[in-house]
This record gives sequence, C-alpha cells and structure tokens, in this order.
Amino acid sequence: MEFCSLFSGSSGNSLFIKSKDTKILCDAGKNGKQVELALNRINETAKDLDAIIISHEHSDHVAAAGVLSRRYNIPIYANEETWQKLHANNIGKITSQNERIFEVYKPFNIKDFNINSFQTSHDAVNPVGFTVNDGHRKMGIATDTGIVTEDMNQYLKACCLVVLESNHDIHMLETGSYPYQLKQRIKSAWGHLSNERAAEFSKDLVFQGTERIVLAHLSRDNNIPFLAEQETLNVFERNSIKNGRDVLLEVARRDFNSHVHQF
Repeated sequence: MEFCSLFSGSSGNSLFIKSKDTKILCDAGKNGKQVELALNRINETAKDLDAIIISHEHSDHVAAAGVLSRRYNIPIYANEETWQKLHANNIGKITSQNERIFEVYKPFNIKDFNINSFQTSHDAVNPVGFTVNDGHRKMGIATDTGIVTEDMNQYLKACCLVVLESNHDIHMLETGSYPYQLKQRIKSAWGHLSNERAAEFSKDLVFQGTERIVLAHLSRDNNIPFLAEQETLNVFERNSIKNGRDVLLEVARRDFNSHVHQF
C-alpha cells in the first residue's frame, strides 16, 4: 500500500491511498486544479482515481469533490446524512451511479480495498474516520474530532499507519486573536484535537502496534509543525518510545505534498 498526504490543514485536506489495483482520495479540499497538481507531483493523475471517500461535509474536505467527479466520472462515497448536506451546500450535480452511500460501521469495498468507517466527534452532521485495508496492511484516518473516542481507539488499534489530527497548541489558541466563541468551539468535544491530546493517543497507538503516525490538520493560526512534533516526541520519550526505531513520526504539510509512504 502507498499513502501520501496531498495537503492537510484548516485550508484544505486530501489524502491519496494506493494499492496494486486501486487508487482513491480521502476527502478533496481546496480546488480541483490544486488537487490535480498535487497528484501530478507524485506522478499520479486524477483520471485514474477509482473513488473519493468523504469524511464530512465541511468545505475544507469537499471543495473539489464534485468537480473531480464530473470531470473524470469518479464515484463519491459518503454516508446518507453527509450526502444531504453536500446537496444542500451545492456540491453540484452528481450522476446517480457516482453517488454512493455507505453506512457507518458497515464495511464496503472499492476494488481490492476494504474500507470501514467509525464516528468521530466534530460539529458536522455525521463525521467519520476510516480504516483502509488492502488485504495485507491496514491504515487509519482520524481528523476533525474534539476527543479521542472509544471507537477511534478500537478501529485504529494495530493499524500500520495512522493519520491523526494534531490541530492546535493550547497556548497559541488561548492567547491568539480568535473570538472567544471560536476558541471554545475548537477546544470543545466537537472541535479539534490539541497537540497534547494527539500526543497521548499517539503513544497509545504505538503500544498497540502502529508503525507510522502522520500528524495532520494543523491550524494555520494556532499551531506550528515543530510544536506538534515536539509534543508527541516528548510523550514518546517519557514512555521510552524511540522515533525511528519503534515508530516513524511525520507532520503532514499544510499546502504541499508530504512524503509518499510505502508500507
């Protein structure tokens, strides 16, 4: 399996996942041209995508989904409640054969990928994370969640690679320029994971068998990649986990491709 974060952050999110026979995107934020250029940089093309799977309806996750589906006849998979929001938010006309509905917690297949979804805790209508299994290896995705739920823990356990939100540094958020209500929303159980919460969960994931962790969805205004990485490394050190030996840690880039992982 191969994985690459095309971009990840408050201004747009899209993850590329590939097996021998299957290529998909998880989310398609930003615009169609930006997604296509990001794919081109890793020698991939949007016309070869087999599907786009959608975690929730917020624009930083779906902005290019309708455009790409229409341009290249790509199926879009989302749960029923998310589809209702997508239509209400003017995703545009999607052909009936490309409007695919999955049930949360019920596995579905896209060619040789077996995909499962689990609920996250975010202020969207029915937000989910995913696991993607090619029959040999499994990866997990959990961004846009205010807390680490028991479902997240169970579904991400023993994933070889996990993409995990590490959205904000608490001090930067609390002392920053955001309005009080927005700060409270971000810190709430339906907001976003802080560096501290992500670091503690990363430690748990390593103890449960995860080999690679990609910290993702960093805030442009309330985080710095160094802070997110260092918070997790500090927790690792306190628990005798060595980066590069016990786990490989990476911070996804906000506006550009991150590394291509082969695992």
